[in-house]
Amino acid sequence: MSRTDSEPESEDVRLCPSAQPDMSGARAIGVVAGTPRHPRVRWMPRPIPVTDELLQLAAGVEPTEVFRFAAPCAESGCQHFDGDNCRLGEKLAADVPVELQVLPPCSIRRSCRWFAEQGRTICNRCPEVVTLDYRATPELQQAADPRV
Repeated sequence: MSRTDSEPESEDVRLCPSAQPDMSGARAIGVVAGTPRHPRVRWMPRPIPVTDELLQLAAGVEPTEVFRFAAPCAESGCQHFDGDNCRLGEKLAADVPVELQVLPPCSIRRSCRWFAEQGRTICNRCPEVVTLDYRATPELQQAADPRV
């Protein structure tokens, strides 16, 4: 799955900050750290294009257990998009308790869909979001459920 699209997205392209590694234009933006009970995303200084070599670093587990990925928002191709906004970002901003009071560093903020729609309130929750977390809090589970 080597990628050649390593140029940063323009500010006109809204990025999903909780993308899958096989999405077109996907880049790793963070590494899951913390503990199994309380994982936290540590942000990379710059997005890294998804390559076979990068995915091999997660050998033995799903890449979304180890990395956070961003990719151009799929909009109507995503179950969280309501036609105008990302319901996932909206629910995370409304329902997940704030643990950070300081705006964390972020290499995609200027093009992030969640930030464009929710502002810094989502940024204070974003490190809590691990795409594949088997022990996610009830608030995170509910936010991730597109049926809710």
